[in-house]
Amino acid sequence: VKQILSPGTHFEEQLLNVNRNNYLAAICRNKDTYGLALIDLTTGDFKVTETTSIADLGSELDRLKPAEIVVPSGIYQITEELRKDGVVLNEHEDWVFASDSATYTLQDHFCVKSLDGFGLKDRNTAIGAAGGALHYLVNTLRRDVTHLRPIKFYQKTDFLKIDGTSLRNLEILEPLTRDAPIAACLYNSVNRTNTPMGARRLREWLTQPLAETTPIHARQRAVLIWVEDGARLELFEKHLREVRDLERTITRLSVGTGNARDLQNLRLAIEQFSVLRSLIDEALEHSNGLELKDTKETPLLKQLAEQLQELPEVVGLIVQAISEDPPLTLREGGIIRDGFNTSLDQLRSGASEGKEWIAQLQQREIEKTGIPSLKVRFNNVFGYFIEITKTHLDKVPAQYIRKQTIANGERYITDELKQMEDKVLGAQERSEKLEYELYLQVREEVLKHLRSIQQAADSLAQLDVLAGVAQTARLHNYCCPVVGQKSRLEIKDGRHPVLEQTLLDERFVPNHSDLGADKQIGLITGPNMAGKSTYIRQVALIALLAHTGSFVPASKARIDLLDRIFTRIGASDNLSRGQSTFMVEMSETANILHHASPKSLIILDEIGRGTSTFDGLSLAWSIVEYIHQQLGAKTLFATHYHELTELSQRLKRVFNLNVAVKEYNDQIVFLRQIMDGAADQSYGIQVARLAGVPQTVLERAKEILINLEETDLTAAGGRKDGVNPRAERKKLRNLTPSPQLDLFS
Repeated sequence: VKQILSPGTHFEEQLLNVNRNNYLAAICRNKDTYGLALIDLTTGDFKVTETTSIADLGSELDRLKPAEIVVPSGIYQITEELRKDGVVLNEHEDWVFASDSATYTLQDHFCVKSLDGFGLKDRNTAIGAAGGALHYLVNTLRRDVTHLRPIKFYQKTDFLKIDGTSLRNLEILEPLTRDAPIAACLYNSVNRTNTPMGARRLREWLTQPLAETTPIHARQRAVLIWVEDGARLELFEKHLREVRDLERTITRLSVGTGNARDLQNLRLAIEQFSVLRSLIDEALEHSNGLELKDTKETPLLKQLAEQLQELPEVVGLIVQAISEDPPLTLREGGIIRDGFNTSLDQLRSGASEGKEWIAQLQQREIEKTGIPSLKVRFNNVFGYFIEITKTHLDKVPAQYIRKQTIANGERYITDELKQMEDKVLGAQERSEKLEYELYLQVREEVLKHLRSIQQAADSLAQLDVLAGVAQTARLHNYCCPVVGQKSRLEIKDGRHPVLEQTLLDERFVPNHSDLGADKQIGLITGPNMAGKSTYIRQVALIALLAHTGSFVPASKARIDLLDRIFTRIGASDNLSRGQSTFMVEMSETANILHHASPKSLIILDEIGRGTSTFDGLSLAWSIVEYIHQQLGAKTLFATHYHELTELSQRLKRVFNLNVAVKEYNDQIVFLRQIMDGAADQSYGIQVARLAGVPQTVLERAKEILINLEETDLTAAGGRKDGVNPRAERKKLRNLTPSPQLDLFS
């Protein structure tokens, strides 16, 4: 057995998604600390992290979606949870995850005496995961891992946290429903990258936004330079497209699955480096110092451009050695250029002369035998032969040796033809063998520059994302948000980055948003279909984009640093875990209440609707109080519980918003405009009419609604005499101690 294939370690291009990484993950546990290692063999990416929270571990797995996970045998809690999620899970010997064993594995592979240089000092759990993953690849699956880049250690605190629930609810990477258009997610709406490696890096940026202003501002300045220089941006992107997937190309060559076409693609990519560097230099000069107006640091574009080493020796070697349009196969010739190797040229000359003699043989034999249909043919089974149809078999010369009988005639050879065949095929076989050896030599020379090429690929991926972000900003009139250290989230004329591109039959209505220390919780009321959910998602997506260094869909924005974005939007039963819709809703809410901070953004949609009205209302009321009094997190809460709007009078940082609706002759028109104040009604019956509910049902609903608003109902939906709910509620209010918040007015 030379190699074992598995979902996280294969190189089959038809099974790989070019726009996403194919990670093998390994998990290690040491008491209350979890280590997570991630290796993408197709790119050489190798990174590790540690966390003390199993929830954070789950969020990372949700974010990265590894194709395969390896765990030490015996960590049953993690194993059972992962099996419920349906991932490909393999248990590996636990001793290879031990700190000492893993340290030895890593030091031996990277030829170092200490792992401190990788940021792994005292990170024993991360070391365990990394060593376990590497041992699994090398010793169990027998994979070549010489191309792996040095380990990168990252901490979750360096980034804005977005858990798996919020990734799904905000449709960051994919739509919530399978029948939705492919463009109906943030990733596809803002993806203007030109290379597969840029597309993969964009996924990383969207799921791992930055949490520090310095790198955010560096990206913003880079994007601004391209936004202000559209003509040069177009030219830059044109040359970027010629780079293709440099990252996976050099990996294929390194692990031996590549071919001569990969070498030519590599040459074409490297040839773009000088042009790309020149365009960046010109753009920086054209910006008149714009990128340096508030920093003394080297511009990000300049830093990335400096990693594009032109490598003329690599380009020259490939140009001299490799055919311009080589075949996909490596052992059938046609790879090496004429003139590169004298011995190969001589073999080719001998084979060519022999083939020319054979080509002339056909005409000579036709003239000699008088058989006009005589053909000299070749196949891999019989080699060269003379084919004669049945009509002319009586003219076959005596020296012809029968080789094969076929349906329409006979096949023959001659001693002379056999001798020339041996000469031609012998020369061709030696030629093909020598070509393959020369290809291997060229490949090894190229791979001496592996690290430089990998670094260039990494920089190109970032440059591609920055150019794509700039293109999106230009196409859709995005603005550069102010990102600071205070506690403000202010958006003017904000738009939903996905819907504004996918709405075909109506104009998207922009809206303002303003959250901060004095306006912490916005309660949004209004009818279904009016746009409440769209609005709150829009704010979260704009905040997320700002933290990636991107421009945002607004005319003006200030998005101060957040530490987390939480969402509680919609719900469905999780039957595999035995959880009802309401249980899922409350579990997600509990996670928010346990982990949100004053620097968090919380998006809540219809909390409490999965249970009875009074239970749901009571929970929603209490949750708003808790967020206001205990958490201090900026919050947008869309609700149909109009009783909650009273909280704006009782809690000083709570304010009401509503979605404007125009009513005419018992019909409603959604204006999609967010207004100050609470909605006066829900328009449920009018929305039902728009949905096509039968008129008789609507009329009966109106009758019941009138009775509900005035008194209690009988079993038949009529009024119950002698009982007035409003009076009863007043009695209850009078019984309530004064410090207790009143639930109903």
